[in-house]
Amino acid sequence: MPGSVWGQGGRMKHPVGIVLGSGLGPLAGRVVVEKEVGFGEAGLPVSSVRGHAGRFLFGTLGGREVIVMQGRVHLYEGHGAAAATAGVRWLHDHGVRHVILTNAAGTLNAAHAPGGWMMLTDHLNLTGTSPLEGGPAFIDMSEVYDAAVRRDFHSLAIEREMTLHEGVYAGLRGPQYETPAEIRMLRAMGADAVGMSTVLEAIQARAIGMKVSGFSCLTNWAAGMSPQALDHAEVIETGAAAAEAMMDLLEAWCRL
Repeated sequence: MPGSVWGQGGRMKHPVGIVLGSGLGPLAGRVVVEKEVGFGEAGLPVSSVRGHAGRFLFGTLGGREVIVMQGRVHLYEGHGAAAATAGVRWLHDHGVRHVILTNAAGTLNAAHAPGGWMMLTDHLNLTGTSPLEGGPAFIDMSEVYDAAVRRDFHSLAIEREMTLHEGVYAGLRGPQYETPAEIRMLRAMGADAVGMSTVLEAIQARAIGMKVSGFSCLTNWAAGMSPQALDHAEVIETGAAAAEAMMDLLEAWCRL
């Protein structure tokens, strides 16, 4: 199945790539899987983080060809920007021209409670690095997350009476969670959610001409917004509980 995928009547079409973040593996549950390829088999680094299966699933969702990337690697695991974005390049090499990036994130916006989803309108790259270092420079980032696709998802969410927030995602390096002071800074900078992934993948995808969409599962209040301590197990649990609504939305979009 590498390369382009053939649709009805012999018409060539590209599969959609879907990258699943922490605890969001259940999102793959409705994909009709035809083939699996492990990260190691694909020559990619394997994630050491719970909730990241580390495999590619070739199949269909809502009648559309998809390649699901179940898990990702992160800078905080000791990888560089090139390794953290290798999965996106692999998807591109296998025909993907539109990638949907998902992640688990803390919410900074008092109107966006944990347990819901936020569609990314923009991001803040605060990782201190870029996958483009030493490569192509001056890539336009004025519209990283495709506006037309956002409108489609927004309309579908309204039809399903699903609350789908929109906002800015701040990508940090980790691995520690943020301090309350850092959260206040991020809020002042315009961030609505914060996590440790996605931004480098989005930069890489745009640099190689891919269309990008992004969604954050809001798993917890950011530091200082709740008396409860931050815990990765809570992130996994909340992500799994919220997966069903996003699966409905993704499947409906694939049927468009």
